[in-house]
Amino acid sequence: MAASCVAVLVMAASLLLLLLVLWKRWRRGRADWHVIIVVLGDVGRSPRMQYHALSFVKSGFSVTLMGFCNSRPYDELLQNNRIQIVSLTELPKLAVGPHIFQYGVKVVFQSVYLLWKLMCREPAAYIFLQNPPGLPAIAVCWLVGCLCASKLVIDWHNYGYSIMGLVHGSSHPLVLLAKWYEKLCGRLSHLNLCVTNSMREDLAQNWGIKAVTVYDKPASFFKETPLGLQHWLFMKLSCTYSAFKACSEPLDPDTERSAFTERDPQSGVVTHLRERPALLVSSTSWTEDEDFSILLAALEKFEQLILDGESLPSLVCVITGKGPLKEYYRGLIGQKHFQHIQVCTPWLEAEDYPLLLGSADLGVCLHKSSSGLDLPMKVVDMFGCCLPVCAVNFQCLHELVKHDENGLVFEGPEELAAQLQMLFSSFPDPTGKLSQFRQNLRESEQLRWDESWKQTVLPLVMDT
Repeated sequence: MAASCVAVLVMAASLLLLLLVLWKRWRRGRADWHVIIVVLGDVGRSPRMQYHALSFVKSGFSVTLMGFCNSRPYDELLQNNRIQIVSLTELPKLAVGPHIFQYGVKVVFQSVYLLWKLMCREPAAYIFLQNPPGLPAIAVCWLVGCLCASKLVIDWHNYGYSIMGLVHGSSHPLVLLAKWYEKLCGRLSHLNLCVTNSMREDLAQNWGIKAVTVYDKPASFFKETPLGLQHWLFMKLSCTYSAFKACSEPLDPDTERSAFTERDPQSGVVTHLRERPALLVSSTSWTEDEDFSILLAALEKFEQLILDGESLPSLVCVITGKGPLKEYYRGLIGQKHFQHIQVCTPWLEAEDYPLLLGSADLGVCLHKSSSGLDLPMKVVDMFGCCLPVCAVNFQCLHELVKHDENGLVFEGPEELAAQLQMLFSSFPDPTGKLSQFRQNLRESEQLRWDESWKQTVLPLVMDT
């Protein structure tokens, strides 16, 4: 106990010293065309905040993007000399003390550390903060905003307390504390953005926070992948993942063949293999709000249909992403003994992910929002690639997935298995239901991120 008190006093003294030493630096005023974007998470896995950064630069701002650099961001971000990426250090998990003590130490460390990093930056006109995670970032960013006259903008992707509730339960003291903090500090911002109309209404009715809906939109590089580029990607992935390797060798040893395509050595023309498997793609952060046992159970039912004589293609199921439950689900996948289905779980380079989506036949989304108020960005990206989707149902999914128009909505593994059977029964028939969904997506003329941002966010920023 005494050691804890000493640590708190030392941190408080360090904080006071920090403010005194840096005060002169901050008296020189802010840069009106500078924006600081804060992600208290992995920048490489925060595409929306990367898109914000790129849009600000295109509108004449300079950007400092702060966050954990565990994954590689988009090359466009790294190559832009008006974007400075500041890497934050993540506190390793403590191995001593009760969980609530470990969490308290983490919050104190992140508070002091984030304050220090923000104070060492050039003052900005705006501090854009991703929430969640907002504890302790909202309070810290608000304090820095007060010191340098920066305006705090919170981009609400979800509620942090609802994600904590998946692990600890909704009545846990930490969850209740996080909810109180989020509700109180969320009102300190100058401007609030959110990802759905449902969340906007909830923020207004239950939190007293006025927000503007800024739907996730696909970036311009999410598009259908030309067949030649598909072949290049499949050949690249086949070097690491056996699911992409050809099941048989071509008669001509000079012919380049993957599990899905082959290139003629004389003409260089790429064609689909006649008996190719269907490519099913899902993306995940491997967290509690996505139950992949639903997909595995549906795949087992699909496999049984093939064994029972149904005319269905083999499947290659690619599940991309990183996260805490990945090894758990990899263990479950390893226990399956599929004969007609191959499952692989790669982590793709940022530039390869859109190519994979643009090459796939069907996307599957198992995201069930912890709050019921956010939408899966993976589906936005899939739609950008004109990739039809089967998505598990939840409260506000209708704002994105239109059942029987751009995809299908399911409740459980039985319904998903039936949808897979229906969609792949005539594969790869260009007149089938799958092709109809794809054509509907092509004709929908979806608005891209840049255009949407200019219409929604830029006017708000310029007005305030």
